[in-house]
Amino acid sequence: MASSAQSGGSSGGPALPTLQRGIVKMVLSGCAIIVRGQPRGGPPPERQINLSNIRAGNLARRAAVGQPDAKDTPDEPWGFPAREFLRKKLIGKEVCFTIEYKNPQGREYGMVYLGKDASGENIAESLVAEGLACRREGIRANNPEQNRLAECEDQAKMAKKGMWSEGNGSHTIRDLKYTIENPRHFVDSHHQKPVNAIIEHVRDGSVVRALLLPEYYLVTVMLSGIKCPTFRRELDGPETPEPFAAEAKFFTESRLLQRDVQIILESSHNQNMLGTVLHPNGNITELLLKEGFARCVDWSIAVYTRGAEKLRAAERFAKERKLRIWRDYVAPTANLDQKDKQFVAKVMQVLNADAIVVKLNSGDYKTIHLSSIRPPRLEGDTTQDKNKKLRPLYDIPYMFEAREFLRKKLIGKKVNVNVDYIRPASAATETVPAFSERTCATVTIGGINIAEALVSKGLATVIRYRQDDDQRSSHYDELLAAEARAIKNGKGLHSKKEVPIHRVADISGDTQKAKQFLPFLQRAGRSEAVVEYVFSGSRLKLYLPKETCLITFLLAGIECPRGARNLPGLVQEREPFSEEATLFTKELVLQREVEVEVESMDKAGNFIGWLHIDGANLSVSLVEHALSKVHFTAERSSYYKSLLSAEEAAKQKKEKVWAHYEEQPVEEVSPVQEEKERSASYKPVFVTEITDDLHFYVQDVETGTQLEKLMEGMRNDIASHPPIEGSYAPRRGEFCIAKFVDGEWYRARVEKVESPAKVHVFYIDYGNREILPSTRLGTLPPAFSTRVLPAQATEYAFAFIQVPQDEDARTDAVDSVVRDIQNTQCLLNVEHLSPGCPHVTLQFADSKSDVGLGLVKEGLVMVEVRKEKQFQKVITEYLNAQESAKSARLNLWRYGDFRADDADEFGYSR
Repeated sequence: MASSAQSGGSSGGPALPTLQRGIVKMVLSGCAIIVRGQPRGGPPPERQINLSNIRAGNLARRAAVGQPDAKDTPDEPWGFPAREFLRKKLIGKEVCFTIEYKNPQGREYGMVYLGKDASGENIAESLVAEGLACRREGIRANNPEQNRLAECEDQAKMAKKGMWSEGNGSHTIRDLKYTIENPRHFVDSHHQKPVNAIIEHVRDGSVVRALLLPEYYLVTVMLSGIKCPTFRRELDGPETPEPFAAEAKFFTESRLLQRDVQIILESSHNQNMLGTVLHPNGNITELLLKEGFARCVDWSIAVYTRGAEKLRAAERFAKERKLRIWRDYVAPTANLDQKDKQFVAKVMQVLNADAIVVKLNSGDYKTIHLSSIRPPRLEGDTTQDKNKKLRPLYDIPYMFEAREFLRKKLIGKKVNVNVDYIRPASAATETVPAFSERTCATVTIGGINIAEALVSKGLATVIRYRQDDDQRSSHYDELLAAEARAIKNGKGLHSKKEVPIHRVADISGDTQKAKQFLPFLQRAGRSEAVVEYVFSGSRLKLYLPKETCLITFLLAGIECPRGARNLPGLVQEREPFSEEATLFTKELVLQREVEVEVESMDKAGNFIGWLHIDGANLSVSLVEHALSKVHFTAERSSYYKSLLSAEEAAKQKKEKVWAHYEEQPVEEVSPVQEEKERSASYKPVFVTEITDDLHFYVQDVETGTQLEKLMEGMRNDIASHPPIEGSYAPRRGEFCIAKFVDGEWYRARVEKVESPAKVHVFYIDYGNREILPSTRLGTLPPAFSTRVLPAQATEYAFAFIQVPQDEDARTDAVDSVVRDIQNTQCLLNVEHLSPGCPHVTLQFADSKSDVGLGLVKEGLVMVEVRKEKQFQKVITEYLNAQESAKSARLNLWRYGDFRADDADEFGYSR
C-alpha cells in the first residue's frame, strides 16, 4: 500500500494521523471502500476503509446458502444511489486517506480525499451534501470536521436532497433477481444485442458476477471461448491458486470491477451465462488471451459472436511469445523448417477418406493426413460375414462417397499444404493397431479447406481432444462449425435415411464371370472407368461405375517391362525400367476417369484392351516414352500405325528400353529414296495465344475477314435473340457460345464440366481457355457453326528446340515469346509433323528473323538435334547460336554447360 509522510504539526503537539495513498478498487456501500496499492510482481495489497462519522443505507444481501430459514435482505432506501455515487466518482481513481481509529473487530475508520493530498474533495462531506448519507447518531464532538458535516447535512435537508426528499425513498430500492427461470429463453430474448451492466464481482480471470440493467438481474457470466487459471478449494481447506490465477484475476479486476460495461449474452450453462464483456477500452476476452492469462476452450468457443479465429489468433500471439501460462510452450511443428511446414504439391492418390499422397517439387512422394478429422467407420456390433472379406471402400457406409468427393476434387490438382502437427508412431495394443508417424495438415485448393468441405457434407467427423492437446488443425473451430451444420441438416453420416449400399462385384481373376461379361463389354465400345490400382505399367484394376464391378485390365498392343514376381520355387527379378513404367502409368491414370475398349480376355480372366485418358492412348504413351515395345498382336488394331510411329521416334532417341538399340542396315534390295529437300513456304498468320508449354495458336490471315464477318453476324443475332441465362446445359465436347471477360460472345468448345459453376471451355477461334459458370454459356446458332466456318485457331509448336521442363526456365521462355509475338502478325512454315501438333518455324513479319533461333541465341531454350538431311543446314545454324549463348553464359547457361551430368535433372536430353 502506498503511503506518504506525516502531515505537519509542531514537535511538541500530538501526532497527526498519517496521510496514506491508494487506488480505489471497489465500493462496498455508501460508506465503505476497498483501496489497493500499486502492483509489484503480483497482485497488490488492499484494505477496507470505512468513512468515519457518517452512515449510508445498506445494500441488499442474498440469504446464506444452507440456511433454509434465512431470507433475502433488500436494499435500504437510498443505499444503492449512495453506492453508485461513490462508484462513479472513485473507481480506479487515486485517493488519500487517514485512519482515525480501529474498532475491536479490526475495522478501520477514517477520512478519504479524492486526489493526492488532503486538499482534495472530502468524500464523506460530498455524500452528506447530496443527501445520500447522514451523520452517525450520538456524535456531538465540536471540531471543524464535525461542524462541516453538520453544515452539509443542514443544507441537504433544506434543499430536500436524497433521503431528505419527500416520500420514504422506496423508489430507490432495487428489485434484485438472483435466479432466472429459463436461462436459454432469457439469452435468446436479447438477440445478442449489448446489455448495459455493472461488474459486481470477479471470481477469476474469466468468470464475473454482473448486475444487468435496468432489470437488476444478478447473473454469473463466463467469458465465451476462454478459461483462465482458477482457485481450487479442497474440502474444509484453503483456496489454492493455479499458476497465474491471482494475476489473471487482478488483470480482470483492475479493468472491469464495478465498471460500466456492455455484455453480449451468447449462451447459457445451467444458471450461468456465456457472454462477451465489452469495455470502451477493449474486449477483455481477447486481451486475456493475448497477455497469456487464458486459453481457448472448445466447448464454448463456437458461441463467441466475434469469430473464433480472433480468439485463436490472440492465443497464438501469446504462445509464440511464451507469455505466462505458455512459458513452457513448444509448437507442434517447432522442429520443422518453413519449407516443410508450408508447400505446394500435386495430389497423386487419395487413401480412404482422410489421407492423400502428394508429389513434392523435389519429385518425392509424401503421405498427408487431413488434420483433426476421422473418416467413416463401422460403428457398434456390425456383423460381418466371416466368409466375405471386408472391403472398407465399399462396405463402410459413406466411405466410398467420401473417397469419391476427394478424388474428383483433388486428383492431379496442385494443393496448398499447411502442416499442423506430426503424430508420432504408436505401438500396437490389444484394441488398436500400430501406426507409423503421420504428417497431419490442412489442405486447401482454391481457398477451400478440403477437410472442412468433407465434414460439412457429413462424410467425416471431427476428432475431440483433451483441452491441453495442442496437436490439432489450425482451423479446428471451422471444422466444428461445419460438423454442427452437417448434423443440423442431416447430411451424410448424420442422416436418418437408409445408409447407401454399394454392391460392387469383383470379377478380377474369376474366369467364369469374365467370360459371361466379355461380350457385353465388347459391344459397349468405349466404357467409362476409374483406375483403382496400378499393378505395373500395363496391368491395372478398374472400377466400371455403370456396371458397378471391378476388373483387372491389361493394356493391348504393347510389351511392358515386368516387375519382380514370386513364382513357385523361385523369385523372378524385375526387368529394367519396370519401376519407371509403373510410376509413369500411376502418375498418368491412377484414380483418374478414363475410357476403355475391351477387345478380349486371357486365360486368367483378365480383360485386354485399350485405355484412353484425355484423348491419349496409354499404350501409345508408354511406347512414346520408351517404356514399352510394340507387341506383334497390335498389327490387327486400328492403333498400330500410331504405335509404330511412337516406337520409331523412341528408337531414334535411344533411351530407356531402346538405350542399346542398333539400327539395322538397309538391305541392298530396298528401293533408293530420293533425298528430300526442306520445304520453305512461309504463310502469314496472326498469333492469338501462347500456352504454358510454349505451344501457340494462330489464325490464317487469309481467312481473317471471314471470321470478322461471322463474328459480327453472330453478335447481331445474339443481340436480337439473347440466350436465356441458365437455360443451356453444357456437355463435354459440345460447341457453344461463351461470354468472355470483355462482355462479347465467342465460339467455344466445352472441354470439361466440373459443376454448373465450373465449366472448362476452349475458344476455338483464338486458342485460349477459361473456366466459366454455365450462365455465361449458350447454344451456338447453326448459322455460325464450324460447318459454316471451321475453327480458326490452329495449334503449333516450335521446331528444332527443346522446351525447358524446369518451371522457372520454361516461364522465362514463354514470357519472352509472349512479349515478342502475341497478338502480332508473323510468317509460319511447317517443318515436320509430330504427334499432337505440327512443328514449325516462325519469322517476324518485318525483319524475317527466326523467332525460335532468337530464343536459342538468348539461352532460353536448347536445340533439338534432328537427323533428317534436309534440316542439317538450319540445325547447324541453331547449334552455332547455342554455342554463342553458352559462351556468353546467358540464362540456361549461366552456370556453364550442365548437360553432361545434370541433363536429366534439368529436364533435357542430349
